[in-house]
Amino acid sequence: MSEILRIGQKLPDLSFEAYDPDKREFVLKDVSEFRKSGKWFVFFFYPADFTFVCPTELKDLSDKYEEFKRYGVEVVSFSADTKYVHLAWKDAEPLLEGVKFLMGADPNGKIAKLLGVYDEETGLPKRGTFIFNPEGQLVSIEISYDNVGRNADELLRKIKAHIYLSKHPDEACPAKWSEGDKTLKPSPDIVGRVGDVIRKGKF
Repeated sequence: MSEILRIGQKLPDLSFEAYDPDKREFVLKDVSEFRKSGKWFVFFFYPADFTFVCPTELKDLSDKYEEFKRYGVEVVSFSADTKYVHLAWKDAEPLLEGVKFLMGADPNGKIAKLLGVYDEETGLPKRGTFIFNPEGQLVSIEISYDNVGRNADELLRKIKAHIYLSKHPDEACPAKWSEGDKTLKPSPDIVGRVGDVIRKGKF
């Protein structure tokens, strides 16, 4: 089994086929394009098209897609299906009507294996969400059971936190941090006193 990409490592150059529903065309994309664009990007894996939880997740992403783009974030969904199946599913499933992000094809499981979400028994990827910074460095991983859908609001919150911290590396975002909230500045002075600092609002 090939080595799995870990937090902090950079995604190697690789290409994949995709269906672009916004332009209604098939495209070949390379990871280097994302790095050259200077954008953050998300690879959003789900098991298969024409299933049950999956279209609800893609609709949820679609509802937030414009906000993702405002923050300089590109989203690519992935499953084991081909680009042709993506087109057919997009046309058939009403929940996907507003989807405009790329629908990546990973029929041989190459990318799913690299990211550690390939299920050898089923030949399908698990639900996995991967956030990469503009340099292609993996900064966040979320993997869940197939029967539990994800939340685009929480994904967007985490991306905003990562973007903020990329500009303020001496700070840290506490639990439930939202854009505009105070952050923590790790130092010997607050060791064992984080609760007191938060209560007093002296971040």
